[in-house]
Amino acid sequence: MKKIILGAVLYTITAPFCLGQVKWTNVDSLFGALPSSVHVFTTTDLIEGKPNIAYYVLADLKNRKLNFTTDTTYQRRFTPQQFYEKNQQPLLVVNGTFFDFATNRNLNAVIKNGKLVSYNVHSTALKGKDTMLYMHTFRSAIGITKKRKADVAWLYTDSSARFAKAFQQVPGFYKDYLPAVMNKTLQNQSVKWKMQSAIAGGPVLIQNGKVDVSNNEEYMFIGKAIDDQHPRTAMGYTADGKLIILVVQGRMPGIAEGASLTQLAKLLLDLGCVEALNLDGGGSSCMLVNGKETIKPSDKEGQRAVPAVFIIENKK
Repeated sequence: MKKIILGAVLYTITAPFCLGQVKWTNVDSLFGALPSSVHVFTTTDLIEGKPNIAYYVLADLKNRKLNFTTDTTYQRRFTPQQFYEKNQQPLLVVNGTFFDFATNRNLNAVIKNGKLVSYNVHSTALKGKDTMLYMHTFRSAIGITKKRKADVAWLYTDSSARFAKAFQQVPGFYKDYLPAVMNKTLQNQSVKWKMQSAIAGGPVLIQNGKVDVSNNEEYMFIGKAIDDQHPRTAMGYTADGKLIILVVQGRMPGIAEGASLTQLAKLLLDLGCVEALNLDGGGSSCMLVNGKETIKPSDKEGQRAVPAVFIIENKK
């Protein structure tokens, strides 16, 4: 059941599902002035018997006074707080893509103002008995069109093409002896993905209103790592056009254990997401609302520097 009392008073959303009954409490008042179409919720209810701290932001995509955008860097990384200052103190900043620590390189696509500014890494040379083979993957992304419609899809990105190619059904990974990525069969299954803003990560967690984790197809987390509990960042959207950005605190025994991918998916499903995906987690997970942290980052140094973020800002 859902119980919502609009206005300045506190309200909660009670979410029953197999993780147990999770109660989300509205904490708008802790984060300064917010538009009427943006709300912040938190919970400390247990996840399968383990301590938990999580927050999510709900934002109405139809509110044209909000701008949904991204920002990224080149050969360097910023903390979310630095992105916040760099972008004139927007309403929300949250980490997004996976990246290479050694080179600071984004490993996933980013679209800003309708342009691809970062690309998925599709081809990886294998080692050992597969030395002569390349692994080809299609990682997922969430995008928002000019008409403020959200979509989650699996992408092929090419720096020579204006638009990403999108698959609405997961194509899975494959191996071959050539560094080329897409064969003709896959090309025929893809369409131009004309998004105004987008950020990629993976794997997809919710498809067609159901928990359906495409971890194996995206070749993300190997073996039992899918069940490990970590800090998490995820995004999805509801059938009525609400964007949901969820962060789960973790790696703090006795305080906040984190969530597995399946647990994360179930949280998003119960919040009403019809499509959703996982983004970079662990020490990278961090969401700022009006410059204030929601979850506490797990790195002892505090906020981890990252190469790309998703942003919500008030239009001026």
